[in-house]
Amino acid sequence: KEQKRKGVGTMFRHQLETFTILLEYGYKDRILLKASILHDFIEDGVDSRDILHEQIRQLDNDGEEVLKLVDEMTIRESDGETEPKSNYLTRIMTQGSKFAKVLKLADRISNVASLAVINNQEFIKRYLDETTEYILPYAESINIDMGNELKDLIELKNQLL
Repeated sequence: KEQKRKGVGTMFRHQLETFTILLEYGYKDRILLKASILHDFIEDGVDSRDILHEQIRQLDNDGEEVLKLVDEMTIRESDGETEPKSNYLTRIMTQGSKFAKVLKLADRISNVASLAVINNQEFIKRYLDETTEYILPYAESINIDMGNELKDLIELKNQLL
């Protein structure tokens, strides 16, 4: 069953969009590409993280490395408390692996592009502000072209508010 996203469409569609963005920018690493297909599943996709961890591990010979990247991209939980979004984004953009940073850029490009069909101006503004504050300052140093695309998308969406 397809899981609906908070915005529009299904999680599967978003995962494939993220995968496609990476391909468009020339990324070919199999760990990165596989993780792009799975990057939101632990957070949003299933009730049991342990079951999903085991399924990812058993996918193929890359399962353990893919799981490591997917876990890195996942908001942390500790003692029933969820990591604040600002801490999560700062952690990825300042301490994340190269692949985590690239994957977060592709993820945000997909998410910002899909804002056009959301009818909640407050949510859109908050999401654009969050992206501008926590992701954009690092984007060009990670991948200048992806950074420019994200910057252009944010400017366009802000004009439409």
